[in-house]
Amino acid sequence: MSALPRSAAGITVCAALAFTVLTAIATDAGPVPGADRTAYTPVSSLTGPAEAAWPQLPAPARGTPTTSATGVMGTPSRLVVPDLVASIPGGFTAAQLARIAVLSGVRAVMPVDGARVTLNGTSASVLGVSPQAFRSWAPPVTAADAGIWTALVSGDLVASQAAGSRLGLTPGTVAQLAGAAAVPVIVAATAPLGLPGVDGVVDVQRAAQLGLVANVAVLINAPGTDLTALMQQVRSVTGPAGQVVNLVPIVTTYQLPVTTNVPAGKPTSYLTLYQESAAEYCPGLSWTVLAAIGQIESGHGTNDGPSSAGALGPMQFLPSTWAVWGTDGFGQTGPPNIMDPLDAVPSAARMLCADGAAGGGASLEAAIYDYNHASWYVSEVLTLAREYAREYP
Repeated sequence: MSALPRSAAGITVCAALAFTVLTAIATDAGPVPGADRTAYTPVSSLTGPAEAAWPQLPAPARGTPTTSATGVMGTPSRLVVPDLVASIPGGFTAAQLARIAVLSGVRAVMPVDGARVTLNGTSASVLGVSPQAFRSWAPPVTAADAGIWTALVSGDLVASQAAGSRLGLTPGTVAQLAGAAAVPVIVAATAPLGLPGVDGVVDVQRAAQLGLVANVAVLINAPGTDLTALMQQVRSVTGPAGQVVNLVPIVTTYQLPVTTNVPAGKPTSYLTLYQESAAEYCPGLSWTVLAAIGQIESGHGTNDGPSSAGALGPMQFLPSTWAVWGTDGFGQTGPPNIMDPLDAVPSAARMLCADGAAGGGASLEAAIYDYNHASWYVSEVLTLAREYAREYP
């Protein structure tokens, strides 16, 4: 698979096109006075990895399959990577969104509001989103920060890191947004948004207050699909006035990080568990692959199943597969516990390793495919792994 993360630096053409699609969609209305908010609490400015943002590991009784109750409060059970973004100047109708949702290869869609407004007197691109829904589409480091999503619900602004730098936005300060109304908003955080050209997001209530165009764009998840062909199909829905942009430009190689040092003792968070499991149980395998599988399968233990197929645990093993690969991880004894992350993640590493995952390239793709027999799954795992690699180097 060869998909690049959705907001990788240096994709100038993609960023310019996405900026056009997402921002050249409405004209400003004359500002009118807005309500004042004076009380605020800064959230954060995300600049790098934070182990505290990852779920901490439970300690189930050995040999007792119990469902994990761990996880960052409200963390989405599965992240979704936007592969395409489409827009129509006047906004999509419900019928158009429904047509896109059933196109071959499309696994998920999310409409967003948006327009160009002014932010502290400077033209800016702002989207209006449902925080609960958009969180699943955000880059991993942003999705993991619960404070960001609480702030959005409160009507605050979350700015992209690029906009924060360009416009001098400081978390915890008040900024002036002006569209159909002039509204003072708190800059809750600057964080990766995963959408080139987008300067910030607000919730749908704030979007309505600003006069953003409803359903002006739709994010489309279609891993493992011929995106060129899908873009043509989406254009048949948008018509000549619409635009469609591929957020996943093609590259031939991408190096995933490999951890070689294994600290003494048991891991205490999912981040260190993935890192140490890869290093100890499959040398040469990038920990980001385990993290991507763990996120897609269970949201890092927040949804342990059983699945409709009967799979269980943070890595979603079928009991028949667990009977072959179940492992006591990190010096534990007793029957391997399919629900225990300290057993499940090392077991996944061993299974992937036996299929050649440590070799990278086509061997890694084949090993992921063996884990879940679907081309979309391979694409989604590798794309998410690259995002983890970028955000947690």
